[in-house]
Amino acid sequence: MNRLKSGLATGGLLALALAISPAIPAGAAAGAGRDKAPAPESQSLKATEQSRAASSASALGLASGEKLTVKSVIADSNGATHVRYERTLDGLRVIGGDFVSHKDASGAVKSVTWNVRKDVTPSSMTPSISKSQAHQAGLADSKANKESATPGELVVFQSATGPKLAYEVITEGIKADQTPTKLHTIVDAHTGKTLTSWDDVKEGTGNGIFVGSVTLATTAGTSYTMKDTHGNYTTDLNQATSGTGTTFTDADDVWGNGLQSNRQSAAVDAHYGAGKTYDYYNTQLGRAGIWNNGTGARSRVHYGQNYVNAFWDGTQMTYGDGANNAAPLVELDVAGHEMSHGVTENTAGLAYSGDAGGLNESTSDIFGTAVEWYANNPSDTPDYLIGEEINLNGNGTPLRYMDKPSKDGASKDCWSSSLGGLDPHYSSGPLNHWYYLASEGSGAKTINGVSYNSPTCDASTVTGIGHTKVEKIWYRTLSTYLTSSSNYAAARTGVIKAAKDLYGAGSAECAAVDKAMGAIAAPASTETCGTSGGGGGTGAALTNGGFESGQTGWTGTSGPITNNTGRPARTGSWKLWLGGNGTSGSESESQTFAVPSTATSPTLTYYIRIDTAETTTTSAYDTATVQINGVTKASFSNLSTPKASYVQKTIDLTAYKGTNVTLKFADTEDSSLQTSFVIDDVSTNF
Repeated sequence: MNRLKSGLATGGLLALALAISPAIPAGAAAGAGRDKAPAPESQSLKATEQSRAASSASALGLASGEKLTVKSVIADSNGATHVRYERTLDGLRVIGGDFVSHKDASGAVKSVTWNVRKDVTPSSMTPSISKSQAHQAGLADSKANKESATPGELVVFQSATGPKLAYEVITEGIKADQTPTKLHTIVDAHTGKTLTSWDDVKEGTGNGIFVGSVTLATTAGTSYTMKDTHGNYTTDLNQATSGTGTTFTDADDVWGNGLQSNRQSAAVDAHYGAGKTYDYYNTQLGRAGIWNNGTGARSRVHYGQNYVNAFWDGTQMTYGDGANNAAPLVELDVAGHEMSHGVTENTAGLAYSGDAGGLNESTSDIFGTAVEWYANNPSDTPDYLIGEEINLNGNGTPLRYMDKPSKDGASKDCWSSSLGGLDPHYSSGPLNHWYYLASEGSGAKTINGVSYNSPTCDASTVTGIGHTKVEKIWYRTLSTYLTSSSNYAAARTGVIKAAKDLYGAGSAECAAVDKAMGAIAAPASTETCGTSGGGGGTGAALTNGGFESGQTGWTGTSGPITNNTGRPARTGSWKLWLGGNGTSGSESESQTFAVPSTATSPTLTYYIRIDTAETTTTSAYDTATVQINGVTKASFSNLSTPKASYVQKTIDLTAYKGTNVTLKFADTEDSSLQTSFVIDDVSTNF
């Protein structure tokens, strides 16, 4: 094929009107059918469930002194709900008493995901030590300066060995390196020993990697304010270590100059990172921001003096200016990673210790990477490396490697029973490894110019399903099936359940994420992917929709399925590139698959990108079609509406339930001036 190699001709990038796609509800994920993240949380539904809390506690057989508070409600498109509760016992908060009740559309409880165990009643409800003793124990655990500590609140703590009466002491202060701390210390109310502790401030690192010239969402008034429509806004701390800072304003809406000497430059990166993180969760996962309520977060820049760090403190992002106040830590990876700690806090609430700590930290690595893929910024090419541009090691190597975590010298590739004793940044290794394997598969390959070689812990071969599907599955797991003390065994069970929710029992997606869990040696689960309901004809499911296996599964012209770098794949390296030759000719690829008779609202989804060298505004010289059983379902041409990225399209397959269908992509070009119709990530949603 005579593909153009010199980039776009004068026609530039063209995009497509969403002519055939059904409307996607506000806040819904980019997928369709089963492949759809939960909708943003309904406050009225949450209030309704709270009004039923007492009857729910009774129906679940909880102790008479237990009361439930609804933390969140996730509603599925089929009417099922997942109600996350926190609880008190005889008026005492139960730390680790969280659980999720999974209800069908009628409100009947189908299953419950308990955190550690159902019972939260300790052997004694009478403390043996005083609040003042607990207070001193909390102060002793803290290494902060200028500290203050709460007197100590009597609580019930759900420990690994059983529920215990305890005190929670919260100590706040500033560490020697200027990092703030809000340390929670759990002190046994009988022995005075510290049972566990964790800090609300989650730290990150970087050295001021700027995103280049980007579009910022700001607010116009008498001057422009660095605040977007979701409420994300950015302030200047002016080297202070406390306070909210002053919101950036500008007279002409042209911010910064890319140099550290201009105080707006660091703010541009921070504001861009916050916006992209919000947009990723909102458009790809259906989550309306960190708190799932449509509000944004504050980003504070120019924190402290020579502060070589950045952190999330539960409410906001804060960035230091680095060594000599000359290298702001405002790269995109940092924002996506740290803000995702906020999402974890407001979903599963994974504790920052044991297996749960590793899952917590990896979740931020996964979604920080996902934000990088979503932004697709040319100054920060998406990859599966963590902190690859900040050079903290001084030799150009990244902080963490998702394809083989052990390459950093401390992280683990495989799960083991000793994993929970590690720092969460290292016990995160196996889940990072799972994310890479499930996304891209095992073995050696090059993606976006980076070489990877991912091994497996069980010597198996894993085939990836693309990072976008894996991210949806992990978010579903985090938001509906994990609790504060979940371990890797719970994570494996969760991804199986989540994949079945999104893609169906017996789906290739479920098999892939489960196999990838086996490939990191995660404990076996009693949950299985099962088999599909069947009854959908004798054909197989759609295969190789991402084209990463070349011609496998597809029949047609030799050449259009390619990893030629003249046009980008949406994910991976391969795609279906029809046209682009600038000569007269036609190309096509087709595949037959089954639509199960038991499918609910079955759909087919694909992504298409068009660019052209044609200059006419009236004549469709080059055309492409998408056909089902020979009937054209969508048509495109060199006249399609301009757009510089892939656009999602969806076809309703309801009329084909219980039959085999043949999908065909085809194009015809005239004798001059190329038009490229590039298709990727074809999937069925049953």
